[in-house]
Amino acid sequence: MRLLLALAAFAYLGIMAYMYLQQRSLQYFPGRAGTPPEAAGLPGVSEERVKTPDGETIVLWHAEAKPGMPTILFFHGNGGEISDRAERMAFYRSQGFGALFVSYRGYGASSGTISEQGFITDGLSAYAFLRDRGVPPEKIAVVGESLGTGVAVQLAAQRPVGAVALEAPFAAAVEIAAGIYWWLPVRLLMKDQFRSRDHIAGVTAPLLVQHGDNDGVVPVEQGRRLFELATAAKELVIHPGAGHDVIDSPEVWARELAFFRDRLKVQ
Repeated sequence: MRLLLALAAFAYLGIMAYMYLQQRSLQYFPGRAGTPPEAAGLPGVSEERVKTPDGETIVLWHAEAKPGMPTILFFHGNGGEISDRAERMAFYRSQGFGALFVSYRGYGASSGTISEQGFITDGLSAYAFLRDRGVPPEKIAVVGESLGTGVAVQLAAQRPVGAVALEAPFAAAVEIAAGIYWWLPVRLLMKDQFRSRDHIAGVTAPLLVQHGDNDGVVPVEQGRRLFELATAAKELVIHPGAGHDVIDSPEVWARELAFFRDRLKVQ
C-alpha cells in the first residue's frame, strides 16, 4: 500500500511539473503566418512595426479614422492572429472608425515570447503609437475579445481612454483554469492569471460588457462578476442562446460602435 501511495504521489508530482512547464502551450494558440493586411483583403491598412520598451518588435495594423471619429484599439483572443480578424477591421472602417489591431509578441510576425506582462507591454506600446500619431485619449476606444479583455482592462486602468467594450470577458483567467484543472493547485502554478477583477476598478471610462449566456469557454457568470466589480458608467448586454462565438458576431460589433457613438458624442 505504501508503495502504491508513493507511486501515485510521484506520478501526481510528475504531472504537475509537466503542466507547469507546458502551461502556456495549453493557454495560447498563436497563428504565426504574419499575413500582411493587403493580402488579407484590407487595402489602405498600413502594417507598422513598433519597438517595445523591452526590445521586442510587434506588428500593428493601422487604419486612420475619418475626421472627428474615434480609433478602436483592438486586442484579440488567445487563438490565431490579427489576419483572422480582417472582417472585423473592415467592419470598423466601413463605419468611419479608425482601428489599430495589435499582434502580440509571439503571434503573427511579432517577435518575442508569449506572457501576460509582455502582452500588457505590447498594449501600452500600441497606445503610445496612437498618441504619437496625434490621437487624443478621448478618441481612443478600447475593444477586447475573450483573452484580449484581460489586456484591455489593464490598459484602460493605466491609461486614459474614451470608452471600453469587452466581449466575453472574465473576472480572472485563473478562475476558469482552476475549474477545468480542479485536481491541480492552479492558483499556485499558473503564470499568466489575468486577474481583471483586480484592475477593473481603475477603469474610469464608460464600459460595455457583452456576453453569450451559453458560453462554454468563458462562462457568463465571469462576465457578470466583472461587470459588477466595475465602478465606471457601465452597460451589460447578455445575448440569449449565444456561445463564445459572440466575439465573431457583426451584431455584437455594431452594438459596441453604437455605444461608442453615444458615449463619445460622435455622429
